Amino acid sequence: MKALVLGGTGFIGRHTVAALLARGHSVVVGTRRPNRAERRLPRAAFACERREARFEWLTDAGSWEALLSGVQVVVNAVGILRERGAETYERIHHLAPAALAVACHSARLRLIHVSALGLHADARSRFITSKLRGERAIAASGVDYSIVRPSLLDGDGGFGARWLRRAARWPVSFVPGDARGRIAAMDVRDLGTAIGALCETRSNDHWREVELGGGVARTIDEYLAALRRAGGGGRAMRVMVPAWLARTASHVCDALHFSPFSFGHLELMQRDNVPSRNRLFELLGRAPTPVGVEVAGEAGAAREPAPALQPRA
Repeated sequence: MKALVLGGTGFIGRHTVAALLARGHSVVVGTRRPNRAERRLPRAAFACERREARFEWLTDAGSWEALLSGVQVVVNAVGILRERGAETYERIHHLAPAALAVACHSARLRLIHVSALGLHADARSRFITSKLRGERAIAASGVDYSIVRPSLLDGDGGFGARWLRRAARWPVSFVPGDARGRIAAMDVRDLGTAIGALCETRSNDHWREVELGGGVARTIDEYLAALRRAGGGGRAMRVMVPAWLARTASHVCDALHFSPFSFGHLELMQRDNVPSRNRLFELLGRAPTPVGVEVAGEAGAAREPAPALQPRA
């Protein structure tokens, strides 16, 4: 099987590339800067074909034809935290994926689209609502698709993961007062493996919407404590930040492009971002890789049996 991984040099994409190669598949790496891709790719992917993919200019189905040539399955792992020039939420999260879905449908290709848990229509964040519109456009396109919704990701090389690990080492833990939602943080390598398995599954409604998360559900405060334990640290002083101040800080961070803390992520933290049915166990055939140090009494995410996957025809 030959797979095109869009965003193949990103945090999720490069782990997906590695997983597909490990499973014996051929991979085409879609990236904004093909000439600079090598420094971000795993060594095993250095010989992979690379194709330029700039989502801000791929907002009609016809523009996808050359990129999709010769592949059987497409993984879209492209997303932006903040807007820059023509790279707007609407183009990157909605219009380009919608056009991609139509193009994949015309070419009879399977599409694996990486989205996020916790999207809701009444959100005020354009980051969230654009992703939701992208999901809906894909579902309405007629393409053979799976929408993958992971919880918070941990792993080396991730912008947000790096910041959270750093924050976990601080002697003071700053927590937004209304960040009461739980997350089921998962290892990004598990996500790559799960996406690789999805690329091999037969087309059926069983895999249309795939929610994934780690083995433990925690609030952001509990998650930081788990990371702190993993790093050998002690307890930190806990400071609850008033909701209005956290909201103001998120807008400042968005304006300055500083840190992964954003208004969109603040809204996500106000609700649970835990899979309603965690499909990770099925796709891995094992329990998820632990993230942080677990302690007695922590609420585990629902565990389900791991039936054998049906391979693609």
